[in-house]
Amino acid sequence: MSQTSHPKKERTFVILKPDAVQRGLVGDIIKRFERIGLKIVGMKMHMADEKKLWDHYSKDDAWYLKKGERILENKKSLGHTIDKEAIEYGKDIIRAVVSFMSAGPIVSMVLEGNNAAAVVKRLVGGTEPATADTGTIRGDFALDSYYLCDVDDSRGMRNIIHCTDPADGEGAMAREIGIWFTKEELSDYRLVTEAMLYDVNLDGILE
Repeated sequence: MSQTSHPKKERTFVILKPDAVQRGLVGDIIKRFERIGLKIVGMKMHMADEKKLWDHYSKDDAWYLKKGERILENKKSLGHTIDKEAIEYGKDIIRAVVSFMSAGPIVSMVLEGNNAAAVVKRLVGGTEPATADTGTIRGDFALDSYYLCDVDDSRGMRNIIHCTDPADGEGAMAREIGIWFTKEELSDYRLVTEAMLYDVNLDGILE
C-alpha cells in the first residue's frame, strides 16, 4: 500500500481581476496553476461586493502613510498640484482598487497543494508588472507600473491577479478564503495525479 506525506499541503486564495477576465486570460492563467500540480478546490465567477473588497484590502494608517508619501514624491517630481495629506493619497489607492475590482466580473479561486501559497506567489510574480520577472503571470501578461498609477489619479494597479502573500502567514490565507468562500463552496477530493506528486511509495501505481 502506498504511503502519503503532505508536510505543507495547504490552501491559498487567488483572484483573477477584471482585466484578466476582459482580456480573455482566465484559461491561460488557470492552466499555469494546474500544470505545476496545484488543485482547484473552489472557483466562481462573480461581481465583487464592495464591502467584501474593503474587508479584503484592509490596511492600517502606517500603510496608507507609506504609500501616500511615495505618491507625493512622484507628483512633486512632475510638478503636479498637491491638494491633500499623504495619508489621504494612500487611502486613495484602496478606493481606486475597490472601484476597479468592482467594475466587472472577477474569478475567485482556492488552490491546494504542497506549499501552495509560496508556489502561487512564485508563479504570479512581483506586484508591479513592469518589474515582474518574465515567465511569471504578471511579467508575461501585464505592463502597468506604480508610477503610472500614482500620476493617473492614483488608479488601481492593472496587474491581472491577486494572491495571498505567504509572508502574511496561514492566518491571512484563512481570512481571505473566509471572506469570499463558505465552507460549502469548497470541495475536498483527490486527483489521480496526486499519487505521482505526493505518494512516497509508488508500488502498484506504475505497474
